[in-house]
Parts: sequence; structure tokens; C-alpha cells
Amino acid sequence: MAKIDAFFQLMHEQGASDLHLVSGQQPVLRIRGDMERIKYNVLENDELKSMLYEITAEHKIKQFEETGDVDFAYEIPGLARYRANFFQQKFGIAAVFREIPSKIVTCKELGLPPVIEKLASLPRGLVLITGPTGSGKSTTLAAIVDEANRVRKDHIITVEDPIEFVHQSANCIVNHREVGLHTKTFSAALRGALREDPDIILVGEMRDLETIELAIEAASTGHLVLATLHTSSAAKTIDRVIEVFPAEEQMQIRSTLADSIRAIISQVLFKRADRAGRCAALEILIANAAVRNLIRESKTFQIPSMIQTGRKYGMQLLDDAIMDLYNKGWISADDAYTKANDKAKFRPLLKAPPSDFTEV
Repeated sequence: MAKIDAFFQLMHEQGASDLHLVSGQQPVLRIRGDMERIKYNVLENDELKSMLYEITAEHKIKQFEETGDVDFAYEIPGLARYRANFFQQKFGIAAVFREIPSKIVTCKELGLPPVIEKLASLPRGLVLITGPTGSGKSTTLAAIVDEANRVRKDHIITVEDPIEFVHQSANCIVNHREVGLHTKTFSAALRGALREDPDIILVGEMRDLETIELAIEAASTGHLVLATLHTSSAAKTIDRVIEVFPAEEQMQIRSTLADSIRAIISQVLFKRADRAGRCAALEILIANAAVRNLIRESKTFQIPSMIQTGRKYGMQLLDDAIMDLYNKGWISADDAYTKANDKAKFRPLLKAPPSDFTEV
């Protein structure tokens, strides 16, 4: 047993999402969104480096020492997997570990709207899960893949950096590929995937022009592509995808994206106010004919109105979902205000509205 495993055991027992180990500081856990120090000695650089290198493959150590950053996954059988990131900072080495549960939580167990589960049965197209770091995108994506794995008889390929949730093949064949270990880049893996008879392709993150272009191509040639982006709303997601391309290609991409997009889920995570735990608020855009026309005609600013009128398709605005959580008593007014897109809607709920000069 590695010395660091004791921290992972404590992390699991405390229900923490992240473990921070930094030279010159005590270890810190992120519990329900808040940073809490562990009663432990201050970690010295050499001690921490030795602890971290004990669980790190040689080629990853070499990469870290050459670049100052490295990502990989670490697993404790029977406990959990951990997404690890090492980085150099002013006072020495530092590391952050995100816990990835061994058991994949289903859409129903997560309390996701029924339309999310239905996305797993789409024959083709592009489904994007978006939100800030730590908003639960990977968990939602894993739940959709898990549903597909149970109800379909297909080939699923995941391309991640590093591999997070591990799906055991059920009715589907599931192949996991890790960037840097099994393939050089996301784009190389996507290019290869098109020759590997896939039905569903999961792209851990659409980071660059080439990856986005290949993901859209795969979606438009008969595959179901599931991917993540760091955007805060459905409309901004469409804009982000299109703006990655050179100006002269954007009209063509608008048309291709309009044909291939099936849904965009934008989510934020909240600390529960009524009990221990967290909950997610989701904005859901389902790409019906009217939405496709707005994308083609560069009228993404009208998408929020389209979502409001599309409730019968399972659509909902993020702010409506946040208000619903607030009305249930699940989240505080302060949190609702902080994470809402239209803050004016939530300002009357606050006892002492903050004065934010950036919103004047």
C-alpha cells in the first residue's frame, strides 16, 4: 500500500471531491465545494515528491520533469479511481486528485430529467455536455454512456485524458483509450475511431479546432458523438464551436453543425442547503427544426426564447432550473444568485443584495 493511499481513504470517508497536496502547506480536501485543511504536518517538497512518485509511472515522471505538468489516472481497487494532476509551483511540487467513483451512478439515481436518459438511444448526432470545471459533466456523461451500454448492442469508444469512469462491457463493447498512453492526441484517436466501426464515440474534451472538426464530421457521418466543453449556456456553446473556425469557414460549419447537433446540456453544481450533498441545475436544449434554423441563420441570441417555448420537448433554461431548486429548498438564495445567468431575476430573493461593480 502506497503512503498516499491513507489520504485517499480519508477523502473517500469524508465524501470529498478533491484532494490538494502542496509543498509548504497541510493537505486540503474539497468537501461540498469548500476547502478544508487536514490536521497533518506541513508537507515538505522532498517528502511530497517521494509520496507522489511512488504511485507514478516512469514515463509520467519523465514527462512531469520535462514539462512541469502531467495528468494521469490512479486506481485503488475496491475504493475508487483518481484523476491526478501534478504541477510545479513557486515552493515546489503540488498535486490535485479528483475522485472518480468506481460505481457509475445512473441517470435516475442522479435525478436527471427523463430526456437526458433518452439521449443514450439517439442513432447519431452530436450531444454536448457543458459547464465550468467541477460541475459534474463527466458524471452526467458517464450516466448517458452507462444507459447506452445497457440498452443498446453497439460499439462504444471513449477518448479521454486521462480515462475517468470505467465501463464494463454489457450489451455493448466498450473500448477506453487514453491520450498519451494509447494514442497521441484526441484528433489522432478520432481519426482512427472512424475506421474502428464505432456506433458511439465519447470525446473527453473538445480542446482545439481539429478535434472539434473531427467530432462534427463523425456526428454527421452516422455516429453518436458525446463530448464536453467549458461553456456556461447552450447559446454560448454554439458560438464557441463556430468561432473556433476561420471566418471563411464559419458559414459552412454553421450548416454542418445545425444538421448534426442533437442536444446541449449546460450544468452547474450546487451545495445542498437542506442536507449534506450536492445537486445539479441543467439547461437543456434539444435541437428541433426551429433551433436548427436559428443556428443556420446566425441567430443564436434567440435560443433562450426557443428553450422557453420548447418545454414539451424537455427543454429548460438554466435559470428556471436554478429557481426550481431554490423553491424546493435545496439551495440557498445566495448560491442561486451567484450561479444564475440573469442575476436580476434572483436579486429580490437576497436579504442583502451584493454590490457588484462588474454588473452595473
